[in-house]
Amino acid sequence: MERLDKLLVSQGVGSRREVQKLIRRKAVTVNGETVTKPDLKLDPDNSRIEVSGRPISYKKNIYLMLNKPAGFVSATEDNLSRTVLELVPEEYRRRGLAPAGRLDKDTEGLLILTDDGDFAHKLISPKSKVYKRYYAELDAEITEEDIESFKSGIVLENGEKCLPARLEKCENSSAFVEICEGKFHQVKKMFLSRGKKVLYLRRDAIGTLRLDVNLPKGMARELTKTEKDAIFVVK
Repeated sequence: MERLDKLLVSQGVGSRREVQKLIRRKAVTVNGETVTKPDLKLDPDNSRIEVSGRPISYKKNIYLMLNKPAGFVSATEDNLSRTVLELVPEEYRRRGLAPAGRLDKDTEGLLILTDDGDFAHKLISPKSKVYKRYYAELDAEITEEDIESFKSGIVLENGEKCLPARLEKCENSSAFVEICEGKFHQVKKMFLSRGKKVLYLRRDAIGTLRLDVNLPKGMARELTKTEKDAIFVVK
């Protein structure tokens, strides 16, 4: 059982104060009955809730796929730059929503946002062995020595060693790289340690979940259960 005001806040209806005002103004109904008490206890899975005539579809947590464009930081707030939360449609915004991991400001592609902290922690933890796949365009051709170095575990310029990574050579000085950790600017630093500069970077997959090719840059949508589960499929 949950308090009505707390439940409505969790679903992005408004702040606690805003929600309480709506309830007292008789704008909220539960199972067809107008309610005026913010502390009303109810079962969210078995209650029909409407706010100003709009049905509230209760979801304990939300999981979003965002096709991140360049120019946005993977944070909930930033004093200097626009954040990825500004790209989230109003109906998906709720307290606690945050990026699960991050992409650099100039990196594009697949980013997961959720208000499920346990899920986010599992996704980004190296112990989970969830590989993230990136497409990179470089200023030089990939060599077999690069591939072996990534496979063995790149040592960064500061002496820090990365976990083994998968590197696949493509045409025109481009490559696919897969890593299962997320150090700051890691992919760029890994290539830099091999004397190569990343000119363009895009994340295409997390686990076996691929970025929806029909999802335009800057747009977000909910993950299906199958897509959510695909994140943790080991390949």
